Amino acid sequence: MLLRSFTKGFKVNNLIGKNNINLINCSNSYSGKWGDWATIDPYKICGKSPGVLKNLVDGKWTDTKKTLDVIDPINGEVMMKAPDTQIDELQPFFDSLNKVPKTGLHNPFKNPERYVKYGAITAKAAELMSDPEVEDYFVKTVQRTSPKSYTQALGEVRVTTQFLRNFQGDQVRFLARGFTVSGDHLGQESRGYRWPYGPVAIVAPFNFPLEIPVLQLMGALYLGNKPVIKGCPKVSMVIEQFVRLLEHCGMESTDVDVIHGGGEVMNELITKGPIKLTQFTGSSTVAEKLAKATNGRVKIEDAGFDWKILGPDVTDVEYVSWQCDQDAYGSTGQKCSAQSILFVHENWSKTDLLERMNQLSKRRKLDDLTIAPILTVTNERITNHINSLLKINGAKVLFGGKPLTGHSIPDCYGSFEPTAVFVPLDEMLKPENFDLCTTEIFGPFQVVTNYNHNEVDKVIEACERMSHHLTAAVVSNDVLFTQHILGNTVNGTTYAGKRARTTGAPQNHWFGPANDPRGAGIGSPEALKLVWSCHREIIFDNGPIPSNWELPDCS
Repeated sequence: MLLRSFTKGFKVNNLIGKNNINLINCSNSYSGKWGDWATIDPYKICGKSPGVLKNLVDGKWTDTKKTLDVIDPINGEVMMKAPDTQIDELQPFFDSLNKVPKTGLHNPFKNPERYVKYGAITAKAAELMSDPEVEDYFVKTVQRTSPKSYTQALGEVRVTTQFLRNFQGDQVRFLARGFTVSGDHLGQESRGYRWPYGPVAIVAPFNFPLEIPVLQLMGALYLGNKPVIKGCPKVSMVIEQFVRLLEHCGMESTDVDVIHGGGEVMNELITKGPIKLTQFTGSSTVAEKLAKATNGRVKIEDAGFDWKILGPDVTDVEYVSWQCDQDAYGSTGQKCSAQSILFVHENWSKTDLLERMNQLSKRRKLDDLTIAPILTVTNERITNHINSLLKINGAKVLFGGKPLTGHSIPDCYGSFEPTAVFVPLDEMLKPENFDLCTTEIFGPFQVVTNYNHNEVDKVIEACERMSHHLTAAVVSNDVLFTQHILGNTVNGTTYAGKRARTTGAPQNHWFGPANDPRGAGIGSPEALKLVWSCHREIIFDNGPIPSNWELPDCS
């Protein structure tokens, strides 16, 4: 069947160019080869037979009065029908969340067996996700909703699976480990605990439709909260299917609510419901609005205008060129960690680095989705941004700069060549240019500039003036240079060394912003504890009362 072309080595040009739905196995029948938990076959959904999504509230999968059409990014067909939840349909969600006390569904003093239970659920989920058929299923659901290459989609699924392996068994209760401090006298001891918030919300983005919502969802559940989760409507099929997998692995259906619909409805649920904390991943504009609407009860992983600095030591040009291409254009640049600006030391300018990057970018094709539809930025916006940059003195297009041709991607999505625009450093630093040069375009686009040994502090100034500090890379094995850059920058996830990159959110280290008290991390035990629990101190003072104690004077 044609949609198997989204697998390794498969070509999709027939689907893109001809928009021929007859090439897809269009049927509303479900083969069931993945298990009873799966309700949508990513190989079969199409305009003639769209998939159907449902809300999950208080343990029941439900429909809504209206539905949203989910458009196939490749050919513009309606490939799914999602619930379009309305404000007057929120009462069941309010009721479900109001059943959850501030003390959560479990904590160290209440229902501690649930820590063990979630260790077992996670072990089952990790085993199931490791099955080649199930792995393939989620690769396809990712590619159907947020098109990216097979390698990128497979990486997302495997990171998610490895995260589950990391937290199976006793690791869930280890996550909630506390500490003790001896007191001032016999019988006194203070104990610190990780405490849940109770009812919480997760608002997940489109670009990693499995990894980001799953890692945050599991963290919320591990630490005793009851989350209501909303994915981006374009991709929410993926998280719904994963929640169904969790049910299959033993999770109680009442432990999580799933809601589909628009942002206005979710805002109503968050601000009018009993939700104590909202974790948001997405645009900085929405993040700021949400922070105000919730009076700061948010943990945010929002925009990242991510920088990479190539240091003075030049080696491994081919490798560094490849990593620059991957960071800027992997997943069509639709990563919050994508390389947004490249600072090139003059020593690298003597090499063929930029030409190598140009040639590498030309390898990217719609056929294998190494370049793909841009889900949140139109061609018009990208073109206007490029034209604005070209008005700056000395600016020029290094490569790219044109919309893609020969496809049937709908106009509501972007489709653009991998693009790099050069802007001189001094011009970029001018107040009238800086905001424009550091505007994030969530697509295959980057700004390139160069600097010399005497301009290192200008590079640091640029990093200091940027407003968001997610990822960064210092590509250098020069220890003194690297120390100077690291000591004067703040990005929360910074790679340093010759193999440094900006992208990559694996399960083996913290991934998140810095320099913002609202910042949310993902992946590591520290991230989960920071986002999904608060500190509670209990001071035990059991005596004994000293035998010579006397009533003291009034004080």
